[in-house]
Amino acid sequence: MNIKVQLTSKEESHIIKNIYPLYLYDLSEHYVRYPNVHGIYEESDDFKTLSDQYEVQNIWWEKPDSLHPFLILADDCPAGFILIATSPYCAENVDYFVHEFFLLRPYRGQGIAEQAATKVFDQFKGRWELFTNPSERNPTGQRFWRKTVSNYSKGDYVELNDDTFDGQKLIFRFDNTEK
Repeated sequence: MNIKVQLTSKEESHIIKNIYPLYLYDLSEHYVRYPNVHGIYEESDDFKTLSDQYEVQNIWWEKPDSLHPFLILADDCPAGFILIATSPYCAENVDYFVHEFFLLRPYRGQGIAEQAATKVFDQFKGRWELFTNPSERNPTGQRFWRKTVSNYSKGDYVELNDDTFDGQKLIFRFDNTEK
């Protein structure tokens, strides 16, 4: 399967926005979240439609110097996305932060996610950070990131459980400046 990771333009933003509700649905399994009163996976009842949710996501295409929305393509079909943030949208000692990462279920278990992550890591050199849910409800995500970051960094990374702006997380940090 031919895997591509491409930075999306505002004109292509609808593709990631169409996939995003599926991502939130998948997260609900790990975080035991329920849809709001309107059936949207958002914390606030202010979101009544997916269109409302789309508006909030527009920031990813309005800040091209610091927010990088990548689409994952498998044989030229949308397979997922990777949203990468830089300063001021990441921690002080971090150059690149994996804000969101998602692969549609039919594409999982084939090595596509690791290939996609590696392609994005290779595009940006510096200090990276990402987190995932540390609970027992997320063993697949933890294994994926542990394997992917370890393979990419050749074992030279930091893994810790700590508080973040988004609560307690399993945090991965590595530096690919010299790679």
